[in-house]
Amino acid sequence: MQADDRAAIRKKHGVILEDRKTLTLTGVKDVSGFDEQKISLTTQLGELIVKGTGLHINDFSNETGELSLDGEIDSLTYSEQKQPEGGFFSRLFK
Repeated sequence: MQADDRAAIRKKHGVILEDRKTLTLTGVKDVSGFDEQKISLTTQLGELIVKGTGLHINDFSNETGELSLDGEIDSLTYSEQKQPEGGFFSRLFK
């Protein structure tokens, strides 16, 4: 797989949740923190918090951005993406 192909794969973010027990994600940039109740992830679309009980990361590939985990999944919460402050002229006249 060439570098361009890997970059294209990492640009897309996807979530597959099966029976609230298995979660597969694409477009994951980093795992910020984890324990059995909470996993914090940085994705292509911002920060994602997965909460539940008995959470366990099965596989994470930093190269492809794919992550799989299992456990009793209670919630998936995205933080809002920060938009650039101001418009063109506010940045121009800083």
